[in-house]
Amino acid sequence: MQQIISFLDKNKLFILFLLLEFFAIIFTIQSHSFHKSKFVNSANFLTGGVYNKINNFKEFLLLKKENERLNDENVYLKNLLGLDSTNIVQRDLTHVDSLKYKRKYVYTGAKVINNNYRKNNNYLTIDKGSNQGLESDLAVINGKGIVGITKSVSGNYATVLSILNVNSRINAKLLNSDHYGSLSWDNNDYNVVQLLDLPIQAAIYAGDTIVSGGKSTIFPEGIPIGTIKDFKTLNNNYEFINITLFNDMSSIGFVQVIKNFDKMEIKSIEEKSTNE
Repeated sequence: MQQIISFLDKNKLFILFLLLEFFAIIFTIQSHSFHKSKFVNSANFLTGGVYNKINNFKEFLLLKKENERLNDENVYLKNLLGLDSTNIVQRDLTHVDSLKYKRKYVYTGAKVINNNYRKNNNYLTIDKGSNQGLESDLAVINGKGIVGITKSVSGNYATVLSILNVNSRINAKLLNSDHYGSLSWDNNDYNVVQLLDLPIQAAIYAGDTIVSGGKSTIFPEGIPIGTIKDFKTLNNNYEFINITLFNDMSSIGFVQVIKNFDKMEIKSIEEKSTNE
């Protein structure tokens, strides 16, 4: 306490000067509209900048939760679209009894907790498993397109065979035609995959869009994949077709897993036809 009193005593003239200067500035601002407006504008600029920084920081903290919310909302809407609504004229979107309508696909939201993209055989790991209704050989997508196919499944987790896996084969087609091929990866660029076995009759051009073909029980038709980057023909055949992916496979956060309810029925009848 003695030190504080001693400091004030030694600097009393300087402190008095600061107080007088402060009051002089206040009186000047209050008595002149020009100075007052400049002061208010400066204060607003400073406080606005501080508030903006605080708001940006809060938004960053809430980004994870917001992404989860958006993913859950996408899953909900896709499940609604998956219902056979031929007999529905109006419906309450907050409550849909799925037992009343035939559902071909069901979507389950999940978060990617591990992602490999620089190896030969790349896998992702997601935080949903058999307890959430997942099994092997289910399509995995996100808002930009195809991600992969579920492989091994435990109670609460599953691994996903990435499209960046040399063993991956996915039925794919041109968006504006019914010519099909097989999507694979040559282990070179994680942004580029290859389309194989496309017949030479298919007229293709750089920039054409490639989507899932729907000729399997895994992926619905029309899921985006990418665009044709370049291609080469040899002996009246396509030697290679490079596809630039819509997805950045090095940055996959939230995904949706698609289950086809008709999968077992289709496989059963196809196996029956093969054995006859």
